[in-house]
Amino acid sequence: MEALRGRQMGTIAKPLNDSKGCGEVMRVAPLALALYGQNISLAQTALLGAKAAAITHGHELGYIPAAALTFLIAELLNGISLEEAVRHISPLLISLFPMSENLNRLLMLMAEAQTLAHLNAPADKAFKLLGQGWVAEETLAISVYCALKYSNDFEKGVLTAVNHSGDSDSTGSVTGQILGAYLGFEAIPQKYIQPLELKEVIIKYTMDLTRGK
Repeated sequence: MEALRGRQMGTIAKPLNDSKGCGEVMRVAPLALALYGQNISLAQTALLGAKAAAITHGHELGYIPAAALTFLIAELLNGISLEEAVRHISPLLISLFPMSENLNRLLMLMAEAQTLAHLNAPADKAFKLLGQGWVAEETLAISVYCALKYSNDFEKGVLTAVNHSGDSDSTGSVTGQILGAYLGFEAIPQKYIQPLELKEVIIKYTMDLTRGK
């Protein structure tokens, strides 16, 4: 990122670019972990997610999906069901970003993702409607669809999220974040955990972020 090499950081008010690539959505989950159990509202948590994303991604549909995912992870950590937490996203975003010119695009995709999951739509049909995941709003919508469709099966959810011709590593990552927060560490099959490089370090950092809670 040239902007960061120049020690400049974007903000929501003063964006550095018009990017809405999905990298910023992939990286905000640790923020929800770090704020878990703190004296901060879920709306503030979501807004911090947006601000973190806006450092590098200036488009509204770059940082607003990041706010949505930060909020979703925070809700799940607080014991809210996945279905309920997803339903809470749109009202929250409307309240946080009432003047957004692009929010409707994300809200439509989120509604479509929920409908497709509830109808148990085949993944190939869902991906055609939701996009390929190269941009943040599509990554979030695909991940929400996969997580809702396989809300009790971490492996199936993630495998579905990575089996398409788009930005599958990103959708797989975000789906894993959602289902991991919802189902917990024990739901991840050991065959994925055992060969993971630096798994002890990752677990330690996660525990540090959540302060052992």
